[in-house]
Amino acid sequence: MSEITRIFSGLHLQFAHPWVLLALLLVPVLAWLRGRLGGAPAVEFSSTELLRALGRAAESKAGNFMAALFYFGLALLIIGLARPQGGKTTTTVQASGIDIMILLDVSGSMLTEDYFMDNNRTNRLDAVTSVTKKFIEGRPNDRIGLIAFASRPYLVSPLTLDHDWLLQNLDRVHIGQVIDGTAIGSAIVSGLNRLRDPSSKSKVLILLTDGVNNCGKVTPETAAEASKALGIRLYAIGAGTNGVAPVPIFEPNSETPRLDQDGKPMYIEVPVQFDEAQLKRVAQIAGGHCYRAADTQSMENIFSEIDTLEKTTVTYKKYEEYSELFPLFVSTGMLLLALEMLMSQTLWRSLP
Repeated sequence: MSEITRIFSGLHLQFAHPWVLLALLLVPVLAWLRGRLGGAPAVEFSSTELLRALGRAAESKAGNFMAALFYFGLALLIIGLARPQGGKTTTTVQASGIDIMILLDVSGSMLTEDYFMDNNRTNRLDAVTSVTKKFIEGRPNDRIGLIAFASRPYLVSPLTLDHDWLLQNLDRVHIGQVIDGTAIGSAIVSGLNRLRDPSSKSKVLILLTDGVNNCGKVTPETAAEASKALGIRLYAIGAGTNGVAPVPIFEPNSETPRLDQDGKPMYIEVPVQFDEAQLKRVAQIAGGHCYRAADTQSMENIFSEIDTLEKTTVTYKKYEEYSELFPLFVSTGMLLLALEMLMSQTLWRSLP
């Protein structure tokens, strides 16, 4: 896989002696003290009654401008002493070379609510989606794609390094987009077709399902043999419990759950099937592992283990090019102070 280069363009400002900038806090203090104490009196009076009206007048614009020149120039000198440096930083990232295709079951049985998140009951699809998001966010240097499947598979996202876009597409996945069913074999074949890049160092399929293969033209075992022939490992994760589990009752032709008299969702206990033996055979044929995730915590642990098994070293190269900017700040500051001194002695000279 080719290198991914991230270039942070534009001016980046840093300081060789950033602690010097603390002196900027003294500038407003100096201005306050100077305004409170004032300068030496130009003319002395025995009484201020004659000047009381004049004291109410606003400070002259010239005085404000001269003060601004002085304090701004002083601030620029302090910034210059902190040695500002500007330049560009270029970071080159060598991607891991791992391509991961996630196969997500969106059959109707994924609405079974036998998971808990934050002590709240949730369905299998929401629990699996939540853990999958964390897995994707933890692998920023892998190309990851997503295929959802029920009676047939459909592409949600091709292999991509744009994980923000991938996560947005994952949020749009819901049950009912295709006819219900569980075509595990077809989903595996569809995932294999998306992992054809010969330059990838490693290719992985992650299958998440809660059911039994009951449709599709390819059996899971045949698909697993194809995966083995292509050198693509398959990790199979079985979601949910076996036996009987609660499924919400929905309003006719609606995704809105039916509520009881207390405003709570109504459930019905239904038998759920899960062919764990077949899933183990499929994973074994494809050189991977089979896991059972009966709750959210075990699901997170499984993804953590897969994350560890499929780690490779990622190379970062950082190039920095900076130039000294302190002459600009110091010279500008000194120019402003000199201008203030010159104008105070000529054009806007005050009484001695």
